[in-house]
Formats: sequence, structure tokens, C-alpha cells
Amino acid sequence: MDFFQAVVLALLQGLTEFLPVSSSAHLILLPILVGWEDQGLAFDVAVHVGTLVAVVAFYRQDLMQIIAAWSASICGKGMTDDARLCWYVILGTIPVGLVGITLPDFVETVLRSPLVIATSTIVFGLLLWVSAKQAKEQRLTITLVDAVIIGLFQAIALIPGTSRSGITITAGLIIGLNRETAARFSFLLSIPVIALAGMVKGLDLYTSTEPLIWDMALIGALVSAIMAYFSIGWFLQLLNKVGMFPFVIYRLILGVILFSIFL
Repeated sequence: MDFFQAVVLALLQGLTEFLPVSSSAHLILLPILVGWEDQGLAFDVAVHVGTLVAVVAFYRQDLMQIIAAWSASICGKGMTDDARLCWYVILGTIPVGLVGITLPDFVETVLRSPLVIATSTIVFGLLLWVSAKQAKEQRLTITLVDAVIIGLFQAIALIPGTSRSGITITAGLIIGLNRETAARFSFLLSIPVIALAGMVKGLDLYTSTEPLIWDMALIGALVSAIMAYFSIGWFLQLLNKVGMFPFVIYRLILGVILFSIFL
């Protein structure tokens, strides 16, 4: 991997991680389409660390309040809305964790097919469009049932091409949350998921014989962190102005292109 490849892949990861277009699909497909060698496990870990840093930095004030309230609830000082939200994030993370532990080889091999990615890109793009079009967007508050439903939907995101943010926002819209509330919960829900994924890949890296190229890993982490931070803010602004439709169109076009190439 050279400097140019590292920067391009890191920018791609940072841009797409929190958009409803599937970052994993783009990282899998770009090297295939342009003929690059696989970027390797170490680089994947690095860019995921970068996106984790970005979302934590973006929601740093919210997170401090949420964690403080959650800690207080554990100590028996009462259950506030922020404390409940923290418990809901933990609860919503359980399904994807269980599926990831149960079917790791299947996810990392069979589901990485370009045709699987093309199919999921189109199918879940259409589902996003339907949910956004039919959404009542009336509620601003997450409930326990909401957290369970969104968490179950999030487990589907292990299929490359689905998009973790896309499927969780889709679930939020289906159950009646407004776009901002659904997106905020999706981004908060990404923190433990990205952290857990990074830990799993980090353990794999620790036991592998793959050489660690520190300079490319650091470049990847830094670039993906900066790109992801601005991507979150950009997406939230765009969400208020034009909604989900541009991302639906992008997914449909991408899926058709992939089918034309790999079918």
C-alpha cells in the first residue's frame, strides 16, 4: 500500500461510515474495481479507530452527560432520560454482537461477494426510500421497544452493502421517530459497535503474521477521523434539507453498476 491508496481509502471510510451507503461495501469494492491489493487487516483497524474517534469527538458533550447520568443510575441516584438513553444504546448493541460472534466466518467470506453487496445495496436502498416516504416522524423520544427494534435491524448491517447507519435510521423512521432523533440514536449506537468491531479485528491482528505498516495505519486513522467528523455534520444538515432521497438514488445507481460489472 502506498500513500495515495491509504489516503483514498481513509477518505472513503470516513465519508461513508456514517452515511446510509455502506462503508464496508465501498472498502471491499474499490480495491476490486481499480485493481489494488487488499489493504489488509491492520489498515481496516486503523480507519475504524479513526471513525470511532470522530463520532466520540462530535458527540463529546452529549456523551459526557449520558455517561454521567448512567453512572448515577447505577449508583441508585435515579433514572433520567440520559441514563435511559445509555441503557438503550447498550441494549441496541446486543443483537449485532450476538450475530457477529455466532456467524463470523459466514459474514467475512460468503457475504463479501460483489453480487451480495449489489443486491443489499438496492434492496435496503429501496427500504430506506419506502420508510422515509411513509414515515410520520412524530416522536422525539426513544423508548425501550424502539431500542430493541433498532438493535435487531442493526444486526442486518453485518451484510455488506446494507449500511449500519442506513438500516438503523430506516428502522427509526418505520417506528415513527423523526429523522434527527433516528440519526442521533444511530450515531450514538455506532460507538459501541465500532469499538467492538475494532477490538475483534485488533485481536485478529494480534494473532496474525501480517506486518504492521505503522505510517500507513496512522495516516489512515488520522484522515478517516477528520473526514468522518465533517461527514457527520454534513449529513445532519443535508438530512434536514433534502432527506434521504439523494442517498436512495445513489444506492440504486451503484447497485445497477455493480450488477452490470459482476453479473
